[in-house]
Amino acid sequence: MDKKVGQFLIENEQKFIHFWEEQIIVHHYRDNPELILQNGHLMYHLITNSMLNGFSEEDVKLLAHKVARERVKGNINIGEFVYNVNLGRSIIIKYLNLSGLMPEDLQAIINLVNKQFDLFCYFAVSKYTEIKDKKLQEQNLFISQTHKDRLAILGQMSSSFVHEFRNPLTSVMGFIKLLKHEHPTLPYLDVVSQELDQLKFRITQFLHTSKLNMLAESQNEDITIHLLIEEVLEFLYPSIVDGNVQIHTNIDADICITGDRNELKQVFLNLLINAVDAVCEEENLRKIDIQTNIDDHQIKIRISNNGPTIDPEAVQLIFEPFFTTKKLGTGIGLFVCKNIVEKHHGEIECISDNHLTTFQLTFPIKQN
Repeated sequence: MDKKVGQFLIENEQKFIHFWEEQIIVHHYRDNPELILQNGHLMYHLITNSMLNGFSEEDVKLLAHKVARERVKGNINIGEFVYNVNLGRSIIIKYLNLSGLMPEDLQAIINLVNKQFDLFCYFAVSKYTEIKDKKLQEQNLFISQTHKDRLAILGQMSSSFVHEFRNPLTSVMGFIKLLKHEHPTLPYLDVVSQELDQLKFRITQFLHTSKLNMLAESQNEDITIHLLIEEVLEFLYPSIVDGNVQIHTNIDADICITGDRNELKQVFLNLLINAVDAVCEEENLRKIDIQTNIDDHQIKIRISNNGPTIDPEAVQLIFEPFFTTKKLGTGIGLFVCKNIVEKHHGEIECISDNHLTTFQLTFPIKQN
């Protein structure tokens, strides 16, 4: 009976393949129609051969792996392949129902056809996924190695930069303290001192990015968020006043985070410096809004500003090292923020539209 079905399929091959070819999904600008048609013939021959000479799972696997490698090489969607395969299955079964076989004989044949098509899809999709995953791992490894190389170069630059810059900076800061002690009423010394502290903070950012394990050691403590942010705002007060920036806060006084105070202070300092820089590009009312709330057992902290909108493409890259939207930016501040936040088991994301740009930090609530 199987041989009779095999002969029936051989005699109607051109009709079946033509009917299948008219209905399959083919993108002529990226697919290879001749290759798809060739694979269709090969699969059809597997079916007919199984009727004449017996079923071979290894032959099905070989063809499936061949097709999977071709789909990956052509960067073609696997979903369309599955659709085309199942379309071929439906056509064969439809015409088998017209072959004149008895129902009890026909069901056994249909079961064999379904088994071959199911295995073919399974082997092809599995191989396609395996190859795709391997390529993705290779790409991630390359990106990771590239980042390591760039960070190593930055580390060398930082060492030289800090050596040449920190000594005179320390001397200047020391003499400023002496002047404040000897002449406490001398104007502008507080402003100069604040600006030097900001400069020291910028240098520290370079130092943090010079090592991939920059956050390995820390001292954890319970930190009250509103006190930490008030401290940062006080530090930035000269820049806020100079830029005529309005700060609005709605911070829960009871929200605490367990972590390294200096590292978290660096996160808020960097985000607020960026917010001040952003709103100062606007001529209209300059506003920064800081809010906290507890949502779904998580602490959420939002720092929003009405500065320029960040393009969606830039939002996807904004936490990558050396990527910046500023004309004179270094592209390391937000990278450092992301590392610190993730070290504290949190997440940071950027949301930007025509009205506001918001950096949202999410931290888990401490479990007693």
